[in-house]
Amino acid sequence: MKVPSTSTLRRALAALTLTAALGLTACSGQDAGSSGASDGGGEAARAASDAGGSSADGGTSDGSAADGTAADGTQQAAEADVSDVPDVVATVNGEDITKDDFVPVYQGQYQQLSLQAQQGGEPVDEAALRTQVAEQMVDNTLLQQGAADAGIEAGEDDIDQMLEQIAQQAGLGSGEEVVQTLAAQGVSEEQVRADAATQYEITEYIAQEADLTEPTEDELRAQYDALVEQQTQAGVAEEEMPSFEELRDQLAQQATLQQQNEAAATLAAQLREAGDVTVNV
Repeated sequence: MKVPSTSTLRRALAALTLTAALGLTACSGQDAGSSGASDGGGEAARAASDAGGSSADGGTSDGSAADGTAADGTQQAAEADVSDVPDVVATVNGEDITKDDFVPVYQGQYQQLSLQAQQGGEPVDEAALRTQVAEQMVDNTLLQQGAADAGIEAGEDDIDQMLEQIAQQAGLGSGEEVVQTLAAQGVSEEQVRADAATQYEITEYIAQEADLTEPTEDELRAQYDALVEQQTQAGVAEEEMPSFEELRDQLAQQATLQQQNEAAATLAAQLREAGDVTVNV
């Protein structure tokens, strides 16, 4: 499990084509037209934005074919059939995750996987993906509830700080640029800030509940050596690799995010065991 994010923030990171994002999956049901799963923690962003998304009737808004082929022959992501998704996908301690919450998240991940399938990957297992997305959303809801129960509430400065972190990881100059980028996609500043608040609260809850430690220099060196070996095996000349000093900050962030991911999984499992969760897909 990766630390969850809200749909808007994940979608922002996806649309900005991150190479080192937040390590976040699962999201709230806030839909800004599409969603993606942004994988930080050093993993490539595995996400789907709404660019080239298809319409509900199987054809796309720009007139391209339902099989994901655009008029100019380029490939586009198809939409999954969600007609049989129940109105209530899951209930978490009395809080419903509705079809309206679920569909944008599911479609985003489905579209990304379908594009990979078009490029020679495995066909999308829709049943397995539905279960995976639903479970991610349940875990996210559990962590949001845990943060609320712990009395964690984001202030305006906290929200600004979270947006600045996103901007840094996305290669943008400021949190305001994140807001502007999403505004161009039709997402209001109010929605972006609300999602950033939720993300901050979850992150703080994990930090409060987990025993997170700073990675040591030896751990970072070992991480770098493993990366060099991996790239060398992939055919990249060692002299073409950035130096340890150049990658140190990114490696440290990745190590921290890995700890957060593991802590999130543990916390969500504990909250699930103590709570009342029903999943209907």
